[in-house]
Amino acid sequence: MKPPRIKTTPGSTIGVIGLGLMGSAAAARLTSAGFTVIGYDVDAGAAERLGLPADQRARSIADIAARCDCCVVAVFNTAQVEEVLEGTGGLAASRDTGAERERPPLAVICISTCDPDAISALAGRLPPERIAFVEVPVSGTSQQFVRGDGLGLVAGSDADVARVAPVLDAMVPKRHRVGKPGDGGRAKLAINLMLGVNRAALAEGLVFAERMGLDPTAFLAVARDSAAYSQIMDVKGAKMIAADFTPHGKVNQSMKDFALMLEQAKRLGQRLPLGETYAGLMQGCIDNGEAELDNGAVIREIRRRVE
Repeated sequence: MKPPRIKTTPGSTIGVIGLGLMGSAAAARLTSAGFTVIGYDVDAGAAERLGLPADQRARSIADIAARCDCCVVAVFNTAQVEEVLEGTGGLAASRDTGAERERPPLAVICISTCDPDAISALAGRLPPERIAFVEVPVSGTSQQFVRGDGLGLVAGSDADVARVAPVLDAMVPKRHRVGKPGDGGRAKLAINLMLGVNRAALAEGLVFAERMGLDPTAFLAVARDSAAYSQIMDVKGAKMIAADFTPHGKVNQSMKDFALMLEQAKRLGQRLPLGETYAGLMQGCIDNGEAELDNGAVIREIRRRVE
C-alpha cells in the first residue's frame, strides 16, 4: 500500500521554523498564496510580532511535526538546521508515521544557507520514512523574497521536489534545479561571493565619488547607465546613500556566509582574495557594533578606512 500523499497544495498547513528575515518572508509568501502558516521560533514573541494568530503559533518543533505535512526551515546556521532535524524533540524524532505509515514523511524545505558538505551528509542520515528533505536556499534579500524576486536554488530528489512543487511555486516562482542536497548551498555561496564583492565595490565607488566632490545620488544615476551597472545598485545604492541600514540582509549573516565560503575554499586549496577582503570589511562592521544592521553598512567600514 502506498503511503499517504504529502499535503502541499494551497489551503494546507505549512510550518515555518525560524521567523527571522527569511522565515518571515517565507511565511508572507505562503500566506498570500492561500496556505495556513504555523510558525515557531526560539524567540517566543516572534510569531506574535509576525501577526500570526494564537492558534498558528507552534509551541515547539515537535508541534510542527505533529500538525504539518510540510515545513520550511529558516534558521541561522548549519548547527541549528541539524538540531531542528536531528535533535531531541526535533523533526525526525517527532514525526510519528505509525506502524502502518498512516502519515506520510514530513516534507522539509530548508532555505537556510549552510555548510554544503554538512547538508549533504545530513540528507543522507535522515530516515526517509520520516523526512523528505529538499534544500532550497534563496538568493536575494528578504524584501526581494517577499516580492517574489528571490531565486530558489533547488536541490533534492525528483520525487521529493515534485511533492513540494506547490509550496515552491508560492515561495520561489523563479528557481533552478541545481542538483542533490548540498549543491543548493554550493550555488548560494558562489552567488553570495559575487554579491558581497559587488556590494563592496558599489560602496567603495560611492565613497570615492563623494570624496572627489560628486553628489552621490547624481553619481549613482550615472553609474546605473554605465558599463559598471549591476542589480546591487538598485537594491543597495539608495540605502547606502541615505544611511538606511534597516536590515534586509544582516552584516552577521553575510559574515557567516563568507566564513563558510572561506572554509570551503580552504578545503579545495583555493584562495578567495576578494572574499577575504570582504570578510575583513564585515568583521570591521561587527567590531563597530553593526552586526544587526543591513549589510549595506559595508559603506561605513569603507569610510572608516582612511590614510
